[in-house]
Amino acid sequence: MTRRLLLLLLVLPAGLGLADPPPSAHPARDNAAWRRECGGCHVLYPPAMLPAASWRRLMEGLERHFGSDAGLAEPERREIARWLAANAGPGGGGAPLRITETAAFRHEHDEIAAAVWKRPAVGSRANCQACHRHAERGRFDETALRIPR
Repeated sequence: MTRRLLLLLLVLPAGLGLADPPPSAHPARDNAAWRRECGGCHVLYPPAMLPAASWRRLMEGLERHFGSDAGLAEPERREIARWLAANAGPGGGGAPLRITETAAFRHEHDEIAAAVWKRPAVGSRANCQACHRHAERGRFDETALRIPR
C-alpha cells in the first residue's frame, strides 16, 4: 500500500504538468457555414452563450443584424439556425438578442467598472477578444484574461 501511494505521488505531478488547460465553459463547436458566415464579420460566439430562442430571433432578423444587413441565402440560414439551436445554452431568461444581456454575462462581468468598457482598446461589452485572448477559439476562461489599460 505504501509503495503504491509513493508511486502515485511521484507520477501524478508529472501527469499534471502535461495535462491540457481546463476547458472553457463554452467550448467552440464547429460548423463550416457558421464559421464562414458569422466569423467573417465578428468573433465566433459559442452557441452555448445564448438559448435556442435567442438564436432563432437572431437568425430570423439577419437583414437588420445590429445595424447591418447580414442576410443569407435561405438554405444556409436554415443550416446555421438549426446548428445554433442544437448547440444552444439553457433557456430560462427569455430570449435576449445580445450575449451581454444574459444573466450569465452580467454575473461574470459584474466586477468590471463602467470606465473599463469605454477604454479605446475595449470599446464595448461585445468586444470579447479585447480581454479574452482566446475568444476566437471559443475560450473565455479567466486563466487567459488580460484587461487592456
